[in-house]
Amino acid sequence: MKSSVYSLLKAKYLVDEGSMRNWRFIIFLIIIAIIMIGNSHNYEEKLFRISELENEVKELRSEFVDRRSELMELKMESTISRKMEVKEIFPSSVPPKKIKVLKEEEKSLVDRIWQ
Repeated sequence: MKSSVYSLLKAKYLVDEGSMRNWRFIIFLIIIAIIMIGNSHNYEEKLFRISELENEVKELRSEFVDRRSELMELKMESTISRKMEVKEIFPSSVPPKKIKVLKEEEKSLVDRIWQ
């Protein structure tokens, strides 16, 4: 047991006759490790991007709600009448009347001939 630990520490498995097979396996493990490191780096990068986009969406949603409330306030009749009073335009005391325009029906070909 002492000699196997000692040979392991001296790394004799890298210089013995069958060491080419060991080197291939070590290189394979190194390549797998590099791929895993790159994959985890890309994963973390995407997570940061997702969190940035979520924050941006929250910010834009709050801005949208703020603008919508401002628009609702601007569309109110009291706000419009207050702004128009500066230009000396006052709301009417008489309610508006609806005007109906009747469209003449087009006469068919037979009705035009018999006329």
